[in-house]
Amino acid sequence: MVHSLDPVEMAGWTAWKRAGDVVMRAVEREITAATGLSAADFAVLIRLVELGDGSLRQQELAKLLGWERSRLSRQISRMQTRGLVDAASDGPARMITATDTGRDHIAAARPAHAAAVRRTLLQLVPPEDAAAFWSTVDKIAQHP
Repeated sequence: MVHSLDPVEMAGWTAWKRAGDVVMRAVEREITAATGLSAADFAVLIRLVELGDGSLRQQELAKLLGWERSRLSRQISRMQTRGLVDAASDGPARMITATDTGRDHIAAARPAHAAAVRRTLLQLVPPEDAAAFWSTVDKIAQHP
């Protein structure tokens, strides 16, 4: 039988959740302030630009984001309306492409993203702890 978390485990879990929330909120806030992009807009555009050289099949994009097809379809529709992406059928596949406007927004978002990540995460990890910290984070990220 699995037991509840003990107080030390619960404190660790709570600290982990709070830390992630603090970093993500800061990143989202700074990107939105700099560009008007939502976190979802940024997530879609950054994957299109960095992983797909500007275009990806919608199915592949959904997989990279870890999103359901319906969520991505709604997000793409909103982004099309704002001129951030184009969507076109390519046989049975639907290709999603970052527009020039979308690429401009990503270029403007990168400095805000970098500043927020550095300030709320990277600069808080002491250099002498960095190797062990990032190794542990990587283990967590790779765990099924």
